[in-house]
Amino acid sequence: MSDPHTAFATFFRPGSHPSWAGYLVGTVLALIGLVLAIGGAWLAVLGGSLYYLLAGIAMLVAGVLLVRGRLLGGWLYVATVAITFLWTWWEVGADAWAQVPRIIAPVVLLVPVLVAMATLTVRRNRWRLALGSAAGAVVLTAIDLAAAASGGPATIETALPAPGTQGMADPSGQQAGADWPSYGGTGSARRFSPLAQINAANVGKLERAWMIHTGDMPSSPTIAKTYGAENTPLKIGDSLYLCTPKNILIALDAANGEQRWRYDPNVPDRAIPYTAACRGVVYYAVPGMAANQACATRIIEGTLDARLIAVDARTGKPCADFGTAGQADIKQGMGRVPWGYVSINSPPTLVRGVLVVGHQVLDGQDRWAPSGVIQGFDARTGKLRWAWDMMHPEWNGYPPAGQEWARGTPNMWTMASGDEQLGLVYLPMGNAAADYYSSLRRPEENRFATSLVALDVTTGKPRWRFQAVRKDVWDYDFGAQATLVDYKGVPAMVLPSKQGDIYILDRRTGRPLTPVGEIRAPSGGVEPEQRAATQPVSLWHTLRKRDLTERDMWGMSPIDQMVCRIQFRSASYKGFFTPPEADRHSIEYPGYNGGTDWGGVAVDPQRGVIVANYNDMPNYVRLVPRAEANKRGWAPRDQARGAVGGAEGAGDPQANTPYAINVNAGWRVPFTGMLCKKPPYGGIRAIDMATGKTIWDRPLGEARTNGPFGIPSMLPITIGTPNNGGSVVTAGGLIFVAATTDNLIRAIDLRTGKTLWKDVLPAGGQATPITYEVNGRQYLVIYAGGHHFMETPIGDEVVAYALPG
Repeated sequence: MSDPHTAFATFFRPGSHPSWAGYLVGTVLALIGLVLAIGGAWLAVLGGSLYYLLAGIAMLVAGVLLVRGRLLGGWLYVATVAITFLWTWWEVGADAWAQVPRIIAPVVLLVPVLVAMATLTVRRNRWRLALGSAAGAVVLTAIDLAAAASGGPATIETALPAPGTQGMADPSGQQAGADWPSYGGTGSARRFSPLAQINAANVGKLERAWMIHTGDMPSSPTIAKTYGAENTPLKIGDSLYLCTPKNILIALDAANGEQRWRYDPNVPDRAIPYTAACRGVVYYAVPGMAANQACATRIIEGTLDARLIAVDARTGKPCADFGTAGQADIKQGMGRVPWGYVSINSPPTLVRGVLVVGHQVLDGQDRWAPSGVIQGFDARTGKLRWAWDMMHPEWNGYPPAGQEWARGTPNMWTMASGDEQLGLVYLPMGNAAADYYSSLRRPEENRFATSLVALDVTTGKPRWRFQAVRKDVWDYDFGAQATLVDYKGVPAMVLPSKQGDIYILDRRTGRPLTPVGEIRAPSGGVEPEQRAATQPVSLWHTLRKRDLTERDMWGMSPIDQMVCRIQFRSASYKGFFTPPEADRHSIEYPGYNGGTDWGGVAVDPQRGVIVANYNDMPNYVRLVPRAEANKRGWAPRDQARGAVGGAEGAGDPQANTPYAINVNAGWRVPFTGMLCKKPPYGGIRAIDMATGKTIWDRPLGEARTNGPFGIPSMLPITIGTPNNGGSVVTAGGLIFVAATTDNLIRAIDLRTGKTLWKDVLPAGGQATPITYEVNGRQYLVIYAGGHHFMETPIGDEVVAYALPG
């Protein structure tokens, strides 16, 4: 019987032609193999794939053999790569993006291995064989990925309904077309234009008509970490009206972009909450006032420091008859309000002369943060007409002397929509303060949180509510406006959610018009007694994809993909609605960015088509016990240790609860910045509203600005990026949308989902565009302000496009 020690020594004996190339390449190969073997063993113990352990051992042995000058090491690595290809197709099939981290890095490493092999032999044609083999491996890899990626960007599942088959009156009393009179086009928030001068046949000729700079840029690198304009201008008559991140109001000539007036409310930097954003303004023509009177028409905005401001639409001068010198303070009655805790980021909603005002309460700071009270102000006088404090429904105005509105209640930070005919305003409600801990919430908060609430705009009293999540600990607040439509003859609304579910409700009563079901929800977490046994879901249509598996993990190479697999196996993940935990991470999928966030959906009322751009990313979440959070220095913003900037939920203190929260938004690998879930991370979909069937679905966004370590790849390849901002649909059969992290604005064919035109914006396009007409010419306009959270370039440009004139 042979001696094992002798066999081992024989196997690893030095080759006859050792080389420096073999030594260097072998060392690298062995080190990578060692990392994969150690990590692979850890993954195997967790019950994960054995591939990384076995491949790591093979690479370690191959590397040692190459260092020893043995050709066998090269052949062993060649065999490892070949087996990797087979394993890849077995595990993920024809999914090109899923194949990338599995095969690209091994093939790249194969090239120097083949070169090293050529230095370990004296064969006369060794270099030709090595270089030819390397080229062949690259070509075969390209063919493999091309085969996996075949099939086109959009999956067409059903035909687009013909125009005219759906007829819908607009209950807001407004009309989009030549003008864009409200944030969502009209108060119905359909984001639809009947204009068709720009259409699928000629949109490829679209060119820049003008571009202006607003002049509102961050005052320091720290403040730059908070900027994200998110603005959608209004167009009325021959003027555009917009607001900048710090609430500077600007009026422009809609035809050429020339500034007509400018009003700066002088919002201080310390008022900036999580994001310096002003999503839009309100235009109001005061009934009974002569056109030549001051402030007969006015522009109204909410500010980051929680003021309502009204200025003359013609001159930009403050309206003396509104509040005090043109301003009203919404913080009155709230008690103590630290800087940045209460801000208005979204335009108020105007219904029957009442400005319905919600506000953002800075997330994650304190369970007893200021109130989320909803207030109704007279649009002419700026005086409070009513207030809805869910803890004090008997109060009709400001709190009695010596009292304040209930602290920590759910707020409405996003846009509402309104029905002038019914006199209702529809509030997409957020969560109570401290999103990820529910034991301290009061029954009224549990009743109205993460709900769509219809208020009577005359009295401020709730008419009905529709709740999408019970005792929400996932930050699944409603972020999007409800879109008002007619559905099979019933006054209705389309209600999208961060969870990806889309509901259609009777807007008179809140009754679901499409099927809503219940799913069994996972139990556990730090508050098992608080978790609901079931949660509602839409059975009509959802943007949500299937639950994640280990095979969905991604990265730039097998190493960071393996790290993601280890994190997946180490975390608590029981599917949709997995509760957060303190002793380990949990996976929240979808994450708090949606599904659908504040960009909402667009609806073509002529064809009965819903257009929804959406995100498809998980969050990696952990509740951090108070003692540990204190050691890390996590404190509320108003305390000395409190900090400005950073991703939402990343080290938020949640003071006055037992736990802080740490959210890895998008679930990134720490050392490369790549996302742990495979692409796509965002998409856009057209839905037949009559049936709920998908017309087409496609990834949205190119890889051009994405890459490892924050280095842009500049690859014009559709990957499906995260996106923030909405779309606009037109009678010309087009969808206009930016929103993605690739800094592009696009025109997409409504019928096929194909991109017909695109342009690179000067900064990130995290905003909803508008389209309008001036002097017989149709324009497309977007505020390219960039966004800190989306990591797109910050800018101050407003860009207009039109056909050659």
